[in-house]
Amino acid sequence: MDEHTTTSSSVPTDHRLPSAPDDAPPKKKNLWPWLILLVLIAAVFYGAFHHTKKTSSIARMGFGGPVTLTVAKATRGDIGVYLNAIGTVTALHTVAISSEVTGLITAVHYEEGEFVHKGQPLIDIDPRPYAAQVIQAEGNLERDKGILAEAKMDLARYQHAWSRNAIPLQTLQDQEKLVVQDEGTVKFDEGVLKYDQVQLSFCHIVAPMDGRVGLRLVDPGNLVTANSSTPLVMLTTMNPITVVATYSEDDLSQILSRPDHGVGLKLEAWDKEDDREIGVGKVTSLDNQIDTTTGTIRLRGTFNNSNGDLYPNEFVNTRLLVKTLKGQILVPDSAIQRNGQTAFVFLIQKTPKGLRAVMHNITTGVSYNGLTAVTGLQPGNELADSSFEKLRNGSEVRITTMHLPAVSSESNAP
Repeated sequence: MDEHTTTSSSVPTDHRLPSAPDDAPPKKKNLWPWLILLVLIAAVFYGAFHHTKKTSSIARMGFGGPVTLTVAKATRGDIGVYLNAIGTVTALHTVAISSEVTGLITAVHYEEGEFVHKGQPLIDIDPRPYAAQVIQAEGNLERDKGILAEAKMDLARYQHAWSRNAIPLQTLQDQEKLVVQDEGTVKFDEGVLKYDQVQLSFCHIVAPMDGRVGLRLVDPGNLVTANSSTPLVMLTTMNPITVVATYSEDDLSQILSRPDHGVGLKLEAWDKEDDREIGVGKVTSLDNQIDTTTGTIRLRGTFNNSNGDLYPNEFVNTRLLVKTLKGQILVPDSAIQRNGQTAFVFLIQKTPKGLRAVMHNITTGVSYNGLTAVTGLQPGNELADSSFEKLRNGSEVRITTMHLPAVSSESNAP
């Protein structure tokens, strides 16, 4: 082989770079920057969460600043002990006026819902048939009176003749009995006349008492019959008016322990929501027995209803004042808080660092009209009356307004 051939065969035919050996170690990546970044992010989130939690906890504990609230004062006064029950307004008198005669209605004089007075015309019924009967009865009476007068004249003649022995005794006696018969006939005619006159008066119906008429039930031209079960008009008294209340037999001992067995006790009527007092009356009577099916006793109170607020058959809430507690410590119901069976208030106290709300346990008693009698406080104590969701024992507070509850006065209570 020549020199040229030898040289060309020694030149490699593959121009790629030689690869690394298979057993060479892999190249390591640098992870530290990523780890440091993750640690920083976690630290930022942890700090933010811890700060938020701490701020929320401080706010809940009331130490994030003074809690702004209103306060009320404990006062000394009287409070009534009331029994509550549902009552029904009942008219003192209710009259269903019906027709006593049969005939056509000629006139209706009242307006629906009108207040009428005793004797005021209400309805007229055609009087002509009954007026004719009155005339007929008067005629019969006049005729029989004439017959009686004639019989008495004959009796006088017979008596004179008998005194002269001109007639027998039997003739005189027969005439005496005839006069008695004619007198009876006249009395009968007088009774018939009075009856017919009464029937005629029934054609003109008037109000039997003062009261309020209901909706119109008949019109002119309607035929009405005597003693019909359908009334012509309903009339109810509105003033005074009564309320019948039903109380549990368990409350009966408190009622009977009062003077006159509860007659004269103050009875209040309130609306269904117990928000508005409708009227104030007095107990006038108690039922004579307990209803064994319900275990309740009914009582009736009479009310002055000159303003018309109490309406017959209206349901009301009643409050019966059975006694009055004198010289009680009274606080608003809104200032009393409860923890299970324990009642407490936040008592506002002055400290060197400012005003603080301190939890103070109390014992509650009678409640009425937004006030509760309590023990464990003194008159003049200031109590928190708002912002309870922010208050904790020892919270710093700042007062905005002072709420002074009205002291209950029951001077007219038994």
